[in-house]
Amino acid sequence: MASNLKMVSIFIIFLTFLCTNALSQCEDATNNPCNNKSKALPLKIIGIAVILITSIIGVSLPLITRSIPALSPDRSLFVIVKAFASGIILATGFMHVLPDSFDMLRSSCLADNPWHKFPFTGFVAMLSAIFTLVVDSMATSVYTTKNNSVAAEGGEVVVEDREMVVASGGGMHFHGHSHGQQKGAIGQQLLRYRVVAMVLELGIVVHSIVIGLGVGASNDVCTIKPLVAALCFHQMFEGMGLGGCILQAEYKTVKKVAMVFFFSITTPFGIALGIALSKTYKENSPSSLITVGLLNASSAGLLIYMALVDLLAADFMGPKLQGSIKLQIKSYAAVLLGAGGMSLMAKWA
Repeated sequence: MASNLKMVSIFIIFLTFLCTNALSQCEDATNNPCNNKSKALPLKIIGIAVILITSIIGVSLPLITRSIPALSPDRSLFVIVKAFASGIILATGFMHVLPDSFDMLRSSCLADNPWHKFPFTGFVAMLSAIFTLVVDSMATSVYTTKNNSVAAEGGEVVVEDREMVVASGGGMHFHGHSHGQQKGAIGQQLLRYRVVAMVLELGIVVHSIVIGLGVGASNDVCTIKPLVAALCFHQMFEGMGLGGCILQAEYKTVKKVAMVFFFSITTPFGIALGIALSKTYKENSPSSLITVGLLNASSAGLLIYMALVDLLAADFMGPKLQGSIKLQIKSYAAVLLGAGGMSLMAKWA
């Protein structure tokens, strides 16, 4: 968690530095009747409050409803809801972040060479997906190796909510309802859930700050209203997907609260940062287009990888869905519904 906080802090400092130096501007469309700074500011302040509330509700909902038997992680309804949220995360990468990056890096405000000569968006998204795979794989290996080395020393491996004990004969069992190697496999899966939750949160945090920055810097009242409404929908259901991952990771309360806090605050923080930098940050300046375009491309690669590999593929190829064709069909329908709803939001955001 500490390393995540450092990475987020470095990113924020880097983004702030670049934005304050984005002074070289492309020509503005000054005749836009919707540009009204005095009217836009109250809308952005209301947007900060509304998006914050919907973000908290979305990411907290899976954690709060875990006491409801029908919504526990081992029930079919939870799997269907998670599939719906995974579809939203997938559509966010394909339908929102990736097209925005293409538009920015292909803008007429940028020099023809090199930005119009090479598809930087696709290249950076590809590298981001590969880098996410590297982080995903290596983090899992490190956690697993550390876990196994402690077990091999004959000590106790405490995985927060579960305690794994190595017996004198070298066998491994858990305190709980079941024992033996089956429980050991669940311990490995728990480590996977934790890696997935951390990597997914990092990608969403970067994406959310970039979105908020664009809203905060804009004075176009005609686009702010529908954009805030679309972002509320986006944050609500993207938060549900992240909340489901946090729930499965079985973190202690402090870590759960920290992850909920960072997800909830990033978009409002981005809007506030955009308001503060509105005098120097210009959406159509070359520096801003390049910076935000590259960040969007990297975020898209991460979100698409996480949605396809760590969320959808992991669940659909897992034993629960593989054991029921009926549940698979319901989950596929949920994925299409989530992806379709978020794709429709691309009309406004």
